Amino acid sequence: MAISMRTAPYRVHRDPDRCIQCQVCVRQCANGVHRWDDEEAEVVSEDRECVNCHRCVVYCPTGALTISRSPLDYAANANWRKPDIDQIYLQSETGGTLLTGMGNNRPYPVYWDHLLLNASQVTNPSIDPLREPVELKTLLGRKPDSLELKKGTLAEPVPPQLELEVPVMFSAMSFGSISLNAQKALARAAIDLGIYWNCGEGGLHPEMDPYTGRVIVQVASGRFGVNMDYLNAGAAIEIKIGQGAKPGIGGHLPGEKVGPEVSVTRMIPVGSDAISPAPHHDIYSIEDLRQLIYSLKEATEYRKPVGVKIAAVHNVAAIASGSVRAGADYLAIDGFRGGTGAAPLRIRDNVGIPIELALAAVDSRLRAEGIRNQVSLVVAGSIRNSADVVKAIALGADAVYIGTAALISLGCHMCQKCYRGKCNWGIATTDAYLSKRLNPEIGARRAANLIQAWKHEIKEMLGGMGINAIESLRGNRLALRGVNLTSRELDILQVKAAGE
Repeated sequence: MAISMRTAPYRVHRDPDRCIQCQVCVRQCANGVHRWDDEEAEVVSEDRECVNCHRCVVYCPTGALTISRSPLDYAANANWRKPDIDQIYLQSETGGTLLTGMGNNRPYPVYWDHLLLNASQVTNPSIDPLREPVELKTLLGRKPDSLELKKGTLAEPVPPQLELEVPVMFSAMSFGSISLNAQKALARAAIDLGIYWNCGEGGLHPEMDPYTGRVIVQVASGRFGVNMDYLNAGAAIEIKIGQGAKPGIGGHLPGEKVGPEVSVTRMIPVGSDAISPAPHHDIYSIEDLRQLIYSLKEATEYRKPVGVKIAAVHNVAAIASGSVRAGADYLAIDGFRGGTGAAPLRIRDNVGIPIELALAAVDSRLRAEGIRNQVSLVVAGSIRNSADVVKAIALGADAVYIGTAALISLGCHMCQKCYRGKCNWGIATTDAYLSKRLNPEIGARRAANLIQAWKHEIKEMLGGMGINAIESLRGNRLALRGVNLTSRELDILQVKAAGE
């Protein structure tokens, strides 16, 4: 085989004074970075295989290991950077599409970091959430234009709603893209928190039956695992049209991750790539989307909300408007920084728009058309902390989905190699040995702790703004000010500049 032109992106450093040759690193690394050399009677490391997941560093009992980015580079060239050259070398060697995991990591503007929140001072006193109630309960679903009462009770039933104790949910991550233990951890946390988790497009494993009371089930173009039991198991049904990490194309679960259990759950052969078609082959118009929405509502006797998930793209406002008029009870919009288990690198890094701009455009369009009350908006795509949640709601969202943040709470170290199925932390893998590394009870506690912490912080921020209910913040862009943004960006966000 010809010598690869690519050099190792990371360098493994082993301190000989600290290393006790215990071989913990050998046993912990699924990528084969560390091995025992019989001739030298010591552990040696292969830099080329390292993905910088930190598993060996964390578990080394003597702290003998560190990982650093390799200083080796090519001749300085502002246009031809090292990643660009290495990617050409790789494709020249393989002839294949470049795959990657997680979200877009290019240095595009993060608009959350250019938005600042208001705070109360003298005339509108702040609220102390430790001593006064601050309501975070959120209802997702279509709201009626008006309510008619007869003898103190509703004359007609309200459309079905999802009730959240805090406006955060765990976004769609299928069994296969993540391990069963990872899915169990998020499901248990969702139940404990009074929120919802989304099972993604991979069907429901039988061991997830105890957690179906708080699950949102997806219907994607591949229809993996979809049947009447699956639809009835969900608290809500979500039609996946697009995904922020790969707008315009379908899903992809590499065959390496399709073991026997994934095969049964998805109803596909073992070892076969699970590729969802780019379009739903029964949806080629808004009218077709409407037919599927109402088919699902009929099938479940109108007992649960039916939502539509779309990617944030240039004409997202028009797509959102059509989806609402087609009967969607909630709309999930996924920005271009949204995570994924596997996506073509070129699609992930070059297609779609930031969720902040998409949200502002959609909320403005629906309000202008007088149909904002007919749908709830859930946004996703790199919601990193409680401040991002509050800013999203001020821009017009009802709630947010988190995926990457949820996985990080379980232990993900963002090495972006999810598609390989060799996740050393037991998260993005279906390998039985590796999956056991994630204890679902410990994972559930960590995920729940994260949301509980955010809940406290959201209450503090609302209290500081003099707001006692999250509903009073929704779409209130006067609570936001922009910093280091162009006038055009401020216009799209419909936010004033700091100082105005």
